Amino acid sequence: MDLNGDGHVDLLSGSWPGELYFFRGGPGRTFADKELLKNKQSRAINPGGGVKRKDDGSIEIVGDCKWEESDDSPTGWVVIYQGERIVPNPDKQMFSTGNATAVHAVDWDGDKDLDLLVGTINGQVYFIPNEGTPTASAFGKEQLLEVTSKPLRVAGDAGPFPFDWDGDGDLDLLVGGGDGAVSLFRNIGSPTEPQLAKAEQLIAPGDAEYGSKTPAKPTRGIRSKVCVTDWNGDGYPDLLVGDMAYLKPPMKDLTDAEKQQHEAIREQLKPIEKRRREIIEKIFSKDKILNKAERKTLSDEQKSLYERREKLQSQLPTEIEDHGWVWFFQRKPIRK
Repeated sequence: MDLNGDGHVDLLSGSWPGELYFFRGGPGRTFADKELLKNKQSRAINPGGGVKRKDDGSIEIVGDCKWEESDDSPTGWVVIYQGERIVPNPDKQMFSTGNATAVHAVDWDGDKDLDLLVGTINGQVYFIPNEGTPTASAFGKEQLLEVTSKPLRVAGDAGPFPFDWDGDGDLDLLVGGGDGAVSLFRNIGSPTEPQLAKAEQLIAPGDAEYGSKTPAKPTRGIRSKVCVTDWNGDGYPDLLVGDMAYLKPPMKDLTDAEKQQHEAIREQLKPIEKRRREIIEKIFSKDKILNKAERKTLSDEQKSLYERREKLQSQLPTEIEDHGWVWFFQRKPIRK
């Protein structure tokens, strides 16, 4: 993908907070440091994100923000988001979260420049039109993609991949979902005015058991991300599907002494976890306004507890691992 039309392959990436990043390509498939991708108004692109002030007075911030200590805030904290300083109300909740964006650059509206399709954590997909040129992008207002006049939605963590799946000359849309499924939305419009039909499930949901049911062998997981390519060179477009899953690693047999040592470590962890929870409650409770010295004391203790916890946990065997697998699904011709 050459976003700026300079003849070099570029990279785009979403992020957990939601902002999009551009890695400018150079000779020999080299890439510069990340750049925050912005729209025509020079605002960071994060569709569906931003500061959301709710009817009950609470504030939700979806995006890359910083929590900073402040003596002139009634709670001791302020939040900085895209240059805005947000002071919380001590009687109302304020919290930050992420949008988990997945981005794909494509000429979605057929006007010969690259637009953006962006999936978000709530399972929706946004179209962001390029109102500039192939060499000077100018991204306009985000638009939710719709299916039969309602917002397109999959089971969370939407990962869009546009491709002419049915070979009729226009772009269809494949979308991975938070449940691990892959859905196809056929374009029943045109190359310049796409209209999406209801979803057809190409790949069934996966699983991500955690705990006693965690599998010991790789199994299809959740949060699927899709790539369409002729992987085996047979002339038919296949699917590569990435996911996230949990796995129980092989456990060695422990001696009685090792079992006793591990149990002793787990007992040492209990008061550490209890104290960490107490500190978090003190720092963020709306009923306890702390001065700067008190906040620093608690923050320093919290850091010390974290370091102790990490050191102890490193001495315990890993019982569950998280993995990202890539699965190959071969497309075969329809037999008539």
